[in-house]
Amino acid sequence: MRFVKMHGIGNDYVYLDSYTDPQLMSKKDLPALARVMSDRHTGVGGDGIILVCKPTDRTADVRMRMFNADGSESEMCGNGVRCVAKFAYDRLGLRRSPMMVQTGRGVLAVDYITEDGKLSIASVDMGEPIFDAEKVPVELPRPAPGGKVVDFPLGKYIPNSEFDVAFGGSNGTGWMKDCGLEDKMTCVSMGNPHLVLFCRDVSRVPLDIVGPVYENLEIFPNRTNVHFAQVEGPTSATMRTWERGAGITRACGTGACAVLVAGVAGGRLARRAQLHLVGGDLDVRWDEKNGRVYMTGPAVEVFVGEWPD
Repeated sequence: MRFVKMHGIGNDYVYLDSYTDPQLMSKKDLPALARVMSDRHTGVGGDGIILVCKPTDRTADVRMRMFNADGSESEMCGNGVRCVAKFAYDRLGLRRSPMMVQTGRGVLAVDYITEDGKLSIASVDMGEPIFDAEKVPVELPRPAPGGKVVDFPLGKYIPNSEFDVAFGGSNGTGWMKDCGLEDKMTCVSMGNPHLVLFCRDVSRVPLDIVGPVYENLEIFPNRTNVHFAQVEGPTSATMRTWERGAGITRACGTGACAVLVAGVAGGRLARRAQLHLVGGDLDVRWDEKNGRVYMTGPAVEVFVGEWPD
């Protein structure tokens, strides 16, 4: 089975061509395939697998299905959408501009720039952010004002005992002081759920320990992606991500969008900013007129290989 390894600023996936081989989706146990192919020691290695498929929506050119490294299926991936557009342009010969990509979030428009006949940069219309707690979803003991969870009290709904267990002791909140964590949380959906937390120094967050705690809290019925963000100014922020179903990732496109809108909603960021992720930068803009978020970044092919059936 032929595959293509691609990444968007380090957020890497194994891409499979189900467009020319539609039976691929029924021939394989996709969650199991995602787990073995994503393994960075015994497989190809990646944050998951993405199938490039024929669309079921007649307005779309191509469709993506994504499975995280743990085998769970997710609604979409912002970095993955750009790479799907590249796959469709470079390998399937699809040329519509903007290219319409069907995702679990709906059909997204992707504008792009080519270089030497290959798609290199893509800008995705990510749609409008969803703040409604029921639709994120996030379940709080008491409804948030207006149904939104923006700069909501963090410690009030997340017991410290969760971190005591994670750190194997009775002082599991010491890291919060170390990184200057604000006692506020914002929850937003960009087609998938996100928790955004702001702090003074993201480098001091023990992400490998606290990431899974936040991801699996009971208030998140579908689990959640977790982002820590450090604001340098109104047009710049640095972030680190614990991705639902994949763990620590070098980048998260939908997460960058979530951080931008959370920053705007809380008065920390302007409507357009550079989001600095471990794997590189993304330009994210939240349009004031139409309420839609636009994300721009590279799409890169790494190598092609054959996976034994």
